[in-house]
Amino acid sequence: MTHDFPPLREPTFFILLSISTEKKHGYAILQDVETLSRGKIRLSNGTLYGALTRLQDQGLIERVASDEAQTGGKPRKAYRLTQDGLAVLRAEVARLNGLVQIARLHLPEGT
Repeated sequence: MTHDFPPLREPTFFILLSISTEKKHGYAILQDVETLSRGKIRLSNGTLYGALTRLQDQGLIERVASDEAQTGGKPRKAYRLTQDGLAVLRAEVARLNGLVQIARLHLPEGT
């Protein structure tokens, strides 16, 4: 399945990375993406939830009940990586590592 996916866009990469170790609700993902990207990526709610819907449709993540409740007592919606999502994320990390290795071989010393 992973060979069917093009390189991930940065926001998608950081969303998948955010939920790679535990399920999270939307606001936690927003905060995590900003932290993981060192402030480079700040997603709006609309952008995040559009991406989450697309990733669900692709089978890379799934929506699950959160352990935390919203105001009013209803459980929050949380998201977690599927096995396919983890495979795609690992493939992207390997692709990026390959690019870095090539760059290190070809860049002059000290750059």
